[in-house]
Amino acid sequence: MEHTQLTWPERAQLWLRLGLRGALLAGGIALFVFVGLPLASLLSPFLFALVLAWLLNPAVRWLQRKTNISRKALSMVLVIWVFAVIGGVLFGLGWIAVDQVRLLFENRQSLLDELLGGLAGVVNSVQRWLAGLGGFVPQEVLTTGEDLINAFLRWVQGLDFSGWLTQMAGQAPSMAANVSGFVVALVVFMMASYFITGDYPRLRFELTDRVPLVARDFCRSVKDIFMSAFGGYIKSQLILSFGVFMILTVGFLLMKQPYGLLLAFGLAVLDFIPIIGAGTVMVPWAVLDMVLAQYGEAAALMAVWGVIVVFRRFAEPKILGDQTGLSPILSLVGIYVGMKVGGVLGMVVGPLLLLVLINLAKLGIFRPLLDDLSLAAGDINAILRSGRKR
Repeated sequence: MEHTQLTWPERAQLWLRLGLRGALLAGGIALFVFVGLPLASLLSPFLFALVLAWLLNPAVRWLQRKTNISRKALSMVLVIWVFAVIGGVLFGLGWIAVDQVRLLFENRQSLLDELLGGLAGVVNSVQRWLAGLGGFVPQEVLTTGEDLINAFLRWVQGLDFSGWLTQMAGQAPSMAANVSGFVVALVVFMMASYFITGDYPRLRFELTDRVPLVARDFCRSVKDIFMSAFGGYIKSQLILSFGVFMILTVGFLLMKQPYGLLLAFGLAVLDFIPIIGAGTVMVPWAVLDMVLAQYGEAAALMAVWGVIVVFRRFAEPKILGDQTGLSPILSLVGIYVGMKVGGVLGMVVGPLLLLVLINLAKLGIFRPLLDDLSLAAGDINAILRSGRKR
């Protein structure tokens, strides 16, 4: 494709546009990082209240049409009902979790003794195996292997659970301060939820009425894209994680695991994180059971993990693919880049941001920038070709 050189006025306007776009992008990122995030953290109870009001608005409108009761009264009833249901579920799960954690600490010594006994058996087996290699492996290698095994065994025996509990108890005042701050934020969140839900139509009208029509249409398109990408991804992952939680709960109940609910919740949270999954814990756990000759529990763990794998393989393409449409390679790119930039949180946020960017590109937001970049590349290519002709 033949490119022609731009005139100096055209070239100046082109690079001015590119410079302005770059400056606006850098300013937007700086504004988001240094102002947006701290402000969002400061106003987080009100932002969560706004989201809850947005979710409750359809139900409030429907009930208002059916009953002719004032919106504020319906808002109060719905907000109280939502917090009562969520609070009841969390209280029940928390009660069971606290009871299982208490049981775990009460039995910590017997569990540690059992672990040490199993490790001692493994160490004896490894030492006998190393002794059988005496004719093939230099004695220095065998001695080093035995020293490493004995050092690991001494480290396990030296674990100080009492000191750890004492350290946790020393942090109790700061934890209490954090709990008090959380309680205040929770009360503010509940009150803001009622006020915003009750006045949601008026607040929405006052906010959107002052925005120009062009910007309003653009924001509506961006909102639709964000909800289809972000909301769909989160919804699909929550559905999959809940399914994994139910499979783990049923499996641990059948195994008569005393800490079943606590383990099921923790593994379901791990399964929500991309790449990691519940298998990162269940497979080594099953291998350890095999080493300790607990073959029944090892088989049960692998069976539960197999059910989880089958469930995800069949359910994930239908739920996640239909919700977002993100290809596997793009998902991997988003996960890897997010991990390198933001750690574990970035692994979750990376694919979501990639989804939003892809949908914004489909909307044509980046078309002027791409056209200018193409024009600049063509101008540079024409200048270089002109230089070669001379």
